[in-house]
Amino acid sequence: MKRLGITQRVENITAYGERRDCLDQRWSVLANELGYIPIPLPNIGKLDISNLLDSLQLDAIILSGGNSITKLNPTATDVAPERDIFEIALIEEGIKRAIPILGVCRGMQIINIYYGGQLLPIEGHVASYHKLNIASDYSEYILEMVNSYHNWAIKSSDLASGLIPIASDEKGSIEAFIHESKPVAGLMWHPERETPFKQQDIKLIKKFLL
Repeated sequence: MKRLGITQRVENITAYGERRDCLDQRWSVLANELGYIPIPLPNIGKLDISNLLDSLQLDAIILSGGNSITKLNPTATDVAPERDIFEIALIEEGIKRAIPILGVCRGMQIINIYYGGQLLPIEGHVASYHKLNIASDYSEYILEMVNSYHNWAIKSSDLASGLIPIASDEKGSIEAFIHESKPVAGLMWHPERETPFKQQDIKLIKKFLL
């Protein structure tokens, strides 16, 4: 089976004096559904990225959700600067190696930041569902109604150069994009949180990663 690297959120467990990397078990179930072996990636900073990828020989990478991005809200209780550093370095090295990269929610946001885009706060997008406007080429791959768990959005004017929108919400915030020439894509909803998984999500992720 192919190997899918999945980045992890950082949790600060004060009762144990531990700062933990962790991953929703649903990601492993989804990876298996996609035909991949899931490999959780540790937030090791940027110095060992090349050695890590040499050792793991990943076929694809998912940047998962969770944790506020430090530059957007430095005072948030869930910021993880070490994760920001790791994921930016991972994107850069993954692009050099032409490894397909999919960003989910926070992952999509950090891809946009990596390429020079911006984000703005948004309300009403946590633990809700909303409707999408979908590019015609992707109508068979993207559901019209998707879940939502984010406090930051990408307006069309803030989308980084080189990224092409393929879905947006009814107010124009970008909900999914692809890169014009690299195997890089992002989506703002969480396919791993659907029970059962949505077949359109499965098809879309396979289209991005294969």
